[in-house]
Amino acid sequence: KTCQASYNEYLHKTQEGSVLLFTVPSENGQEFLSRQPFERVEAFDYMVSPDRKFVCFLSNYTKLWRHSYMASYSIYDRENGTFITADIPQDVQYLAWSPTGHKLAYVWMYNVYVKDSPTTPSQQVTFNGAHNRILNGIPDWVYEEEMFSTNHALWWSPTGRYLAFAEFNDTNVHTIEYSWYGEGQYPDMVVIPYPKAGTPNPTVRLFVADATKVSRIMEVVVPSAVEHYLSTVTWATDDRIAVQWQNRTQSYLTLQLYELNGDTWRETTVCALRPRPPEQRSTACGSFVALLWLHMDSECLCLCVFPSSSHRVSIEGSTHSQPVCLTCTVNEDRCQYNSAYFSTEGTYYRMDCSGERRRPHSQLWYQMTLPPNFDQSKKYPLLIDVYAGPCSQKSDFRFRINWSTYLASTENVIVASFDGRGSGYQGDKIMHSIYKRLGTYEVEDQITAARHFINLGYVDKEKMAIWGWSYGGYVTSMVMGAGSGVFKCGMAVAPVSKWEYYDSIYTERYMLTPAENQAFYDNSTVTGRAKNFKTVQYLLVHGTADDNVHFQQAAQISKALVDEQVDFDSMWYTDEDHSLGGSANQHVYTHLSHFLKSCFA
Repeated sequence: KTCQASYNEYLHKTQEGSVLLFTVPSENGQEFLSRQPFERVEAFDYMVSPDRKFVCFLSNYTKLWRHSYMASYSIYDRENGTFITADIPQDVQYLAWSPTGHKLAYVWMYNVYVKDSPTTPSQQVTFNGAHNRILNGIPDWVYEEEMFSTNHALWWSPTGRYLAFAEFNDTNVHTIEYSWYGEGQYPDMVVIPYPKAGTPNPTVRLFVADATKVSRIMEVVVPSAVEHYLSTVTWATDDRIAVQWQNRTQSYLTLQLYELNGDTWRETTVCALRPRPPEQRSTACGSFVALLWLHMDSECLCLCVFPSSSHRVSIEGSTHSQPVCLTCTVNEDRCQYNSAYFSTEGTYYRMDCSGERRRPHSQLWYQMTLPPNFDQSKKYPLLIDVYAGPCSQKSDFRFRINWSTYLASTENVIVASFDGRGSGYQGDKIMHSIYKRLGTYEVEDQITAARHFINLGYVDKEKMAIWGWSYGGYVTSMVMGAGSGVFKCGMAVAPVSKWEYYDSIYTERYMLTPAENQAFYDNSTVTGRAKNFKTVQYLLVHGTADDNVHFQQAAQISKALVDEQVDFDSMWYTDEDHSLGGSANQHVYTHLSHFLKSCFA
């Protein structure tokens, strides 16, 4: 693990378990932490206070959803080399140091707490937290999964004077319930407030607490009273905060700047954004699409994407000096995808590079993993690996070793992926083509791609298969039900069957609400195509504890197939979630391999 310590320093945990401090540009590190504190509390992670006086060690990891977890937090005094009694409860839901000094904020039992120092008593900020009803400082399920993509909803101001936090009210949100079988005589029931398309959403409010007087809590009021989402919260200074709000269908975004005026956060600058074509600009570095312009301390940071490669970054100052491409000349033959993590003052950055390690690429938006000693005069079975969700990309130049590698190298199967309409990185016209019509063009294009692969001459048209996970499982199932006659078999892992069963934020972003788009909701179901599965071999896989794409989705597919007297294969994984982790992961790929070999026999 590597993390930033200051603008020119970073910490790196070695494989042996100690932590070294590096100062750029030196390549020699000094020991910052020995391995003994990690071993004493069996820590899986650590966080250093900004003044470096204390280290917080995380132990007893308990996973909740995709990003969230509970853990125990132990505070270590670096100067004395001892652990201190920090009066922090067990099973904390989130903890964060302030940006300066060594203040702490944490969430326990859905309430926010603040500590001026690890050695001072905790001060309770909120008191209304309640399981599955009111969540303070942490997101509820749908905000964690679809909006924040993180496990926290609290944000320190730059000096640590103030703490912003969100309050989520799930009182009116309908719940999903599923059994957790465990080891007991009777299974437990898991209950999650989960808003589905067209149903009541959580309500969210944003507050700011004065860390020097936690009873002083001020609300940051949403500009409009209509249904809204809280998108992002960013501190500019201790008395200025920028907040992004969206309407429910996410077609309109307001970037609102607030300033502290006494005990009130007053609205000042507002920027309303609606989708529009990206702006084409020309500079000394050529023509590019400008993704973002940021102004910080009179400096203008421009993030650029060039037509020939993705994620190359240029910087242009307020004096309009010549832009400098930071990644254009770094391993040009390999670095097709670049991203950068900048130090606090922008002096240094860590570059992340991904790219191919094989022969030059084709200009077509598909990729193939070919068997060793590939012979174009022979016929090979082909498996399409599909995702095809909005703005997704399956065909790229990143080098990977995965199940596709195994199938090609061991089973002599060609594995192909194709990015059709709805996919990303091919322009807005292609990406937006499935807006309000999921389950249409992206499904048709996979069938069209399969026919193209057959015409290449080295694909056995009698041994064609398709598989996918999540949205890919949905597309696989829709392809199987299309009655095209192209595919012999399909394997769907954790598929959506009906968009009205999926969460509101994701579904309505692309489909609006059912009331606004009922015809396309009705025409995009897997269950409505059940009778067409009679001529194909179909494997349906799902985890019974999938909190994301619920087991309900697979159950409805199974029910529809049974009603149509369709013979199909299925595999469920008890108490496994959407990722099918642990022992289930190896098992599912083994099972998929057996099914595929049987299909191609």
